Amino acid sequence: MISSKDFFLALDQLEQEKKIDRAYFISALESALTSAYKKNFGEARSATVKLNPEKGTIKVYAYKTVVDEVTDHDKEISLADAKAIKSTYKVGDQVGEEVTPKNFGRIAAQTARQVVMQRLREAERQNFSEGLSNKQESLTTGIVRSQDGDDFILELSGFENLGLLGPKDVIPGEKISIGDRIKVVVKRAFEKDGRHFVQVSRTLPSFVIRLFELEVPELNSGTIVVKALAREPGVKTKIAFEAVDRNVDVVGACVGNRGARINAIIDELHGERIDVIPYSTDIFEFIANAMSPADVLSVEINQENKSCTVTIPDGQLSLAIGKDGVNVRLAARLTGWRIDVVSESQVKQAENDKELVQVKSDIDGNFEEDLFEDIEEI
Repeated sequence: MISSKDFFLALDQLEQEKKIDRAYFISALESALTSAYKKNFGEARSATVKLNPEKGTIKVYAYKTVVDEVTDHDKEISLADAKAIKSTYKVGDQVGEEVTPKNFGRIAAQTARQVVMQRLREAERQNFSEGLSNKQESLTTGIVRSQDGDDFILELSGFENLGLLGPKDVIPGEKISIGDRIKVVVKRAFEKDGRHFVQVSRTLPSFVIRLFELEVPELNSGTIVVKALAREPGVKTKIAFEAVDRNVDVVGACVGNRGARINAIIDELHGERIDVIPYSTDIFEFIANAMSPADVLSVEINQENKSCTVTIPDGQLSLAIGKDGVNVRLAARLTGWRIDVVSESQVKQAENDKELVQVKSDIDGNFEEDLFEDIEEI
């Protein structure tokens, strides 16, 4: 028997400091110590290591199966020998015997150190990930403490671990310097060089939603809700809101008095343009709203391939499409419909061309009818 109360006291200390149940270590230690015993004292033996935290002991037990005729002395015991130990044993029973070696304490200590460190890292990783599960996409403030290559290291408000802001999570075009205080959303748990980080972002769509929640009380009260969002970071965002209370002006609530609310959000996004879109269950109206800031004269939809044609007043075609197509592209992503944009004059020209084709068709048809009449007369 090995007495090692200090060993179990160390497990108790780990449980208190790291908030990790010592039972998490016990099962892993028993398995690892069993493997260590077999490696040092014989693989053939059917042995198990048992830890008793209450008594502070570590014992090794070897088990043999009761048989009529022994063929493997390491794993089997005769019925007669078993009954000599305990009269109730019968064939098929397992007979246990303590076989703890005198020098097993040193092996146990070495093995335990490795297992505890490994399990500790696993437990910390698991606890860290689980601790972030209810904080994902939440908004927090970080102070930029250093830069590691293209990554920025942040001290986050409300988090023990440092934040990591990678290049893909930085808004294109923004300049970040050491000492800056910036807002970010939590993305996920992240491990780098054996250290745990909170990966954060400023480019996720949820970042814009959290900023609106910060500036617009009606969102937190549930008076208005976000229905859809499409974003190209650093360029433009379209966000659709629906008013639960019909008396609330969605655009007015989000823009604020003299644009105070929306301007605060735009400043945080370093000038990224934002279109606040009133949501509608009427798809014609929703598509028309999504094309803001351009006016829409009409919307024709094709349900089969979920596409539509939007007619825009002459002179607003470039406004509707946007620079590099960003406005119509975001409108399509916001609504989930493929959108083709045409100007009013293009529609009229197409109608005139269609009328010309129809007239030609009518003329050709009448000509053919007259020709048949002439043939019949002949």
